[in-house]
Amino acid sequence: MWDAPFPPWDFTDRNRFETVLRRWPVILTGIIDNIYCRNHDLGVSLASKTDEEKAAIEEIIEEGKKIIGLVGQVKYDMARDRVLEPIPKDGEALTDVYNYELERLAEKKQNTWLTVPWLFSECYLYRLIRSFFVQTKLWKDYDPFLVQKEATFQKSSKAIYQLATTMHELEKDKATLATDPDNLKVIFKEMIQMCLWGNATDLSMLTHLSHEDIQNLQSVGRDTQAARAEFILKDDQENVWKHLTSLSEKSDSRVDFVLDNAGFELFTDLVFADFLVTYTPYVSKVVFHPKLIPWFVSDVTPPDFKSATKSLLSPTFFPQDGTLEGAPASDSTEESRAHLREMVTRWESYMASGVFSLSVSNDSPLGTSDDQANFWTSPYPYWNMKELAPELYASFRESNLVIFKGDLKDRLNFFRLTGDVQWPVSTPFEEAIGPIAGSFPILSLRTNKADVIVAVDQEVADKLEKSGEKWRYNGKYAVVLFQPRSE
Repeated sequence: MWDAPFPPWDFTDRNRFETVLRRWPVILTGIIDNIYCRNHDLGVSLASKTDEEKAAIEEIIEEGKKIIGLVGQVKYDMARDRVLEPIPKDGEALTDVYNYELERLAEKKQNTWLTVPWLFSECYLYRLIRSFFVQTKLWKDYDPFLVQKEATFQKSSKAIYQLATTMHELEKDKATLATDPDNLKVIFKEMIQMCLWGNATDLSMLTHLSHEDIQNLQSVGRDTQAARAEFILKDDQENVWKHLTSLSEKSDSRVDFVLDNAGFELFTDLVFADFLVTYTPYVSKVVFHPKLIPWFVSDVTPPDFKSATKSLLSPTFFPQDGTLEGAPASDSTEESRAHLREMVTRWESYMASGVFSLSVSNDSPLGTSDDQANFWTSPYPYWNMKELAPELYASFRESNLVIFKGDLKDRLNFFRLTGDVQWPVSTPFEEAIGPIAGSFPILSLRTNKADVIVAVDQEVADKLEKSGEKWRYNGKYAVVLFQPRSE
């Protein structure tokens, strides 16, 4: 298998070291608190239960206590740089893969929390946590991050209603847009911006687009996008758009989204996909690729995907301070709620007809095994997809564009695309993604939030370094990278 000519990032880097000392313990403490709260609520409910119900609830509580103990032990071992333990054979995927890699790392004496390569260690951490739940009888389907994901989603109502209204305005001007690819290009670029900057979208043009703006898209969009240009350090948007327009003669063109965060960011993925299939003549179908276990706190699982439209259609999912219980969100109007219902109902029809589809069954429970989807929770870079996930690779070979996102919260897609390697910043994207370059068209949307960055002009990088600005980490800068299929 292919390997990079530069070493991986590890915990000798100060920011990575702080991951072990600060960020991971906070995540583990959050899991403990989540289970403790659930156990507490179950305990409070015992007084009103029958003896049979009490026995069942007490069994759940006891299993929860055992999970708390196991997570606490990981936190203790991490702080003391102890050896990473093998993952128990719990009946779910990839235990052999992780344990094989642990053996290899032990031979190199790189198998403690502060000596293991970063990419492996964080993937291992989430697979290990999953094993604690799988080995129980009553917690197998429990996502310890679900409450956090839903709470974050509920805070995004303002931007969600604004985007729904924008899509409604596009529907009114659908015929006009269809006759002018340049206008479609402006909207496409705004969709890219939405995906790059996440919840900062409420500052962008897309959430304030009126009917009048649509009539003057090229002038409105030019000014808005020019203001952001300096923050996109490598910008392949024109190349991606040229590629998309080349699909106009195809009747079955397909785009794949490798999903990252649930909640608002899944919502923006669906908005982007809706734009591609509803308002452009270039895309016929979109396939979404989830993670099969709770992953990196906020990643989309099949249950998250399935519940997203139900949540969006619920009139009470977005409560606001001062809003009566059971009432709609206070920052919405009847009109904006109608726009959201209209859009999400269209998405559900697309899911029913196959225009939108999940790469696994919509009803897949946590821990489902799938030959293609298992790869997303493996510890390997995407370089060697052909050898390690041949069915997934073959599927992507049939795709007309595969979109990987790595934004403010989820850096993993970009890390695994580039191998989390200490590449020089000016390394071409084509080189950094190794053997998959040219195998299928790739669009990577990356907001800078960690060390790994490529495809940036050396002079630009040097200038940013001299400024003292933490440009690799502060989320202020981004790259839009496109790698076409080789002829």
